Amino acid sequence: MTTTHPVDAPSNCPGTDSENAGKTDACVGCPNQSLCASGKGTQVDPDLELISSRLSHIRHVILILSGKGGVGKSTFATQLAFALASREYFVGLLDVDICGPSIPYMCGVEGEEVHQSVTGWQPVFVEENLSVMSIAFMLPSREDAVIWRGARKNGVIKQFLKDVDWGSHLDFLIIDSPPGTSDEHITLVQCLKYCHVDGAIIVTTPQEVSLLDVRKEVHFCRQASISILGVVENMSGYVCPCCGNCTEIFAPTTGGAQKMCQYFEIPFLGKVPLDSEITLAGEKGISLFKETNESSQGLKHLQNIVTHLLQLLKIATE
Repeated sequence: MTTTHPVDAPSNCPGTDSENAGKTDACVGCPNQSLCASGKGTQVDPDLELISSRLSHIRHVILILSGKGGVGKSTFATQLAFALASREYFVGLLDVDICGPSIPYMCGVEGEEVHQSVTGWQPVFVEENLSVMSIAFMLPSREDAVIWRGARKNGVIKQFLKDVDWGSHLDFLIIDSPPGTSDEHITLVQCLKYCHVDGAIIVTTPQEVSLLDVRKEVHFCRQASISILGVVENMSGYVCPCCGNCTEIFAPTTGGAQKMCQYFEIPFLGKVPLDSEITLAGEKGISLFKETNESSQGLKHLQNIVTHLLQLLKIATE
């Protein structure tokens, strides 16, 4: 029997036309599992059209990915959102890291509540032109763990995309995803199937132990037909504030992210050094672009990366 395998299907997907569709171990966690098991797997999920309609007014949708945790992905996503807002763009920041939702803390809006209106869930506003949505707003306390299986996490991600009302105009929707290439990422790809997604930014650190997983992330993006806008090498050396010398804390033993980008022929957006100003901005929940000393190396590098990104998007949209 000929089977149909979606481009963004999980590994070992039996195919939507198979008698085993929705019934095998490979189907566990897939948001379409119940649909396939019912024999309706070839039908278009009506929620996808609702998601497409909800996001149709957003000019740019950008995914923030990382192969490994602890590389500063959420810190970068937060400061990217702040940077774009400082340039007077209207920005939404969606946190789909369901088990580790740190975006509200780093945006200084921890403890706020999400309200529902006739138009959908209302995001929490950090600034007049920067709003945030996260599962953290719905937890009873900051210490509560989210102990959910894949299907429930995937359902929340779909609901965020379908029901959050970002307003009538949004220039950028930044989606901060968990590390890796698992259920949440497959759900994102499937739910955004009929939406315009500019692509993904992958965050890494310089050493090979991080790049090992980034290569997997690159292959995931290509398999799922997600454009890679570029790679950011975070924690790339430490610049001494006294003498200006740079010390490589995480040694790029295989050439770092830049060499990897050359191999895969994908854009290298730039490096961000270890900088106490970036750390303090995240701990205080403030924008690096409002409260930081102009001599900050981290600020300069992030500004250059944002400029580079905007140039890439302009080329892609003209």
